[in-house]
Amino acid sequence: MSTRILWTWTALHILLLLRFLPGIRETTDHAISYGAAAGMGLVLLLVTLRASRQVDDAEIKSLGYLIWRKLRANYVAIAGMVIVVGLLYVALLSPFLAPEDPYAINWGAVALGPTESNVLGTDDMGRDVLSRAIFGLRIIIGVSVLAVIVNMILGTTFGLLAGYYGGWVDTVIMRVLEMWNSIPFILLAIALMAALGTGLLNLVLVVSLSGIMQLARLVRGQVLVIRRSQFVDAARVMGVRSPAILARHILPHTVGPLVVMSTLKVGETILTISGLSFLGLGIQPPTPSLGSMLSTGQQFLYQNVLMAIVPGVIILLTVLSFNLFGDGLRDAFDTKLTR
Repeated sequence: MSTRILWTWTALHILLLLRFLPGIRETTDHAISYGAAAGMGLVLLLVTLRASRQVDDAEIKSLGYLIWRKLRANYVAIAGMVIVVGLLYVALLSPFLAPEDPYAINWGAVALGPTESNVLGTDDMGRDVLSRAIFGLRIIIGVSVLAVIVNMILGTTFGLLAGYYGGWVDTVIMRVLEMWNSIPFILLAIALMAALGTGLLNLVLVVSLSGIMQLARLVRGQVLVIRRSQFVDAARVMGVRSPAILARHILPHTVGPLVVMSTLKVGETILTISGLSFLGLGIQPPTPSLGSMLSTGQQFLYQNVLMAIVPGVIILLTVLSFNLFGDGLRDAFDTKLTR
């Protein structure tokens, strides 16, 4: 990414932090969200400063520059990336953006259409639809990203071990994962949620355990090719232990495919969690959930159709943007197509 874009993004982020600074003392939720936004701004500033110190584009072209050049040529992927960044900001700053308390019940304004105080109307308990949609986006993105991180750690570990050691280690790991993957996800989710109970952490665990096979196969295929490379043989001859070889010489070469797969899995996980919440197995009330909002909204279509349209559009937009961005990253990381 060019330094001009990074500096512009950093400046806008700082202005956004200054804009919401007065509201930091309202609640603990506001303070936590502001702290997370400030931490994101610090990381963005460090990345920008590092990019500014690199050589000029007219000189040696780094792999990162080539990837960014190919990505920015894909306007659909850039559009997906912009939407993803925008949704992340909305989720991160949801306490500042929500016009009303998403948990406040008003029995005198049940399932009303748009009004001056409630732009998108109210739900079946008189709660503001817009506020609950904003907080629902925050929760579903947070849970999905956390589930994908856990899924990536487990899948990468199993794939590294199976691909590097091979033999009976490969056979045992892959056959166990295939047996686990053969269980229908809905049945697995019902059994685990019944055994562990409801809750966000249990939901993260259930969702993260459902897609290990895909990541494990991806990493295993990469490792099977990389482990025959000369630099890996040289490390073995020099006496480098296997864990160090895996961490220093093999794992970095799997980062590209992992980033692409993880981006695509975030959208898939959001859809999965929304489906579970729609069935009553995911995020439990009164916590805002786009899936449960969609389920409730279909019962009040004649009173306030926005109860169903708003969460449905947000789910569609979020999943679509992550998929478009992930497809663009997949093309950009393809070295055969990168020039």
